[in-house]
Amino acid sequence: MSRMRRMKLLSRRNLLAAGGALTAGGALAATASPAAAVPGRAHARVRTGFERLAADGYALLAGERVGVVTNPTGITPDARHLVDVMHADERVRLVAVFGPEHGFRGTAQAGGSEGRHDDPATGLPVYDTYLKSGRALADVFTASGVDTVVFDVQDAGARFYTYIWTLYDCMVAAELAGKHFVVLDRPNPVSGRAALGPVLDRAFATFVGREPIAQAHGMTVAELALLFNAEFLARPVELETVRMTGWRRADFFGATGLPWVPPSPNMPTPETALVYSGTCLFEGTNLSEGRGTTRPFELLGAEGVDRRWAEAANALGLPGVHFREAYFAPVFSKFQGRTVGGVQLHVHDREAFDPVRTGIGLLVTARRSWSGFAWRPDHWIDKLTGSTRVRTLIDAGADTDEVVGAWEPDLAAFRAVRREHLLYR
Repeated sequence: MSRMRRMKLLSRRNLLAAGGALTAGGALAATASPAAAVPGRAHARVRTGFERLAADGYALLAGERVGVVTNPTGITPDARHLVDVMHADERVRLVAVFGPEHGFRGTAQAGGSEGRHDDPATGLPVYDTYLKSGRALADVFTASGVDTVVFDVQDAGARFYTYIWTLYDCMVAAELAGKHFVVLDRPNPVSGRAALGPVLDRAFATFVGREPIAQAHGMTVAELALLFNAEFLARPVELETVRMTGWRRADFFGATGLPWVPPSPNMPTPETALVYSGTCLFEGTNLSEGRGTTRPFELLGAEGVDRRWAEAANALGLPGVHFREAYFAPVFSKFQGRTVGGVQLHVHDREAFDPVRTGIGLLVTARRSWSGFAWRPDHWIDKLTGSTRVRTLIDAGADTDEVVGAWEPDLAAFRAVRREHLLYR
């Protein structure tokens, strides 16, 4: 990197980290948004990393050919997509878009993408990153002709939500291709209060978990990028992060004042994200995780399950949640078109609710109350939890506390590392 470019990046890093943006005259502007405050909130709405980048006139990207890794969640507070905004702005030279799982415009279901195409709205070339990593993904960045790769995708807060591993893979590939990498931050929708759950064993690394982080990591994408760069990348990428303003670690998504766009087809609401890091574990079983219903990951069940499961789950006294006996017929995925019995989660105190403990409690009680319970034959549960420990303990008859207690030493070690990379209080 040239000395002049390094000085420019350092200057912008200091400015954006300080929480300001340049006005047209070059003075440091206040970062508080004039937007209406959210009811019950003492401060104005959150300003995302993209908002702050745009308010600074895209100075961090000046003179660069830019490509953006994004999806339908990359929007402004008035619900315009950042690609459309940047494409129409002469101050930024946007030349490519990179789509993750589900695609740039979000047309693909789980396990799918949109492939290479030209975006009808902007004419920009859209490159597919899904299931690409290492040199293959680096070659995509090289072929696109970009100098800088910008990442702006809404996360859901769980280790097995694939966008954070798209972030990781893109960082690795950007370093291989000699590209500058910029992460525009967005809120963790389930707050950033704590890391919860088992930590991945690298022997079980897949696209639903590349590195040893907790199942519910309690970090934003910019914080994760800093952690990845410092702890896991063999060769750190040239990284810049643009922080939010107005976000506090205790904030759930409803407090941000930002519009919610489903980051994937089965993540329709922030309430889905709240339970997802626990109930997604049912993907590793023969029970439905609620895909194909209007309440995915909040409805769980299978043929032959009855009221005994809800009774057993409620008897655990798990904090912040009640379980209702429920019956539903998924329109796709497991048990398509067939009526199944199970439970619906009703979170009544999100501050007290622990999604991962709840997921374990539901697995334990499902196995005990329904004779048809089985793990997926491919042991997908081990990929989701990051080791064989959860499965083997539950099979051996362990209760919820025993399973949760088994991961506490690893979780404590991760929390110590995590603390070094947090950007917000």
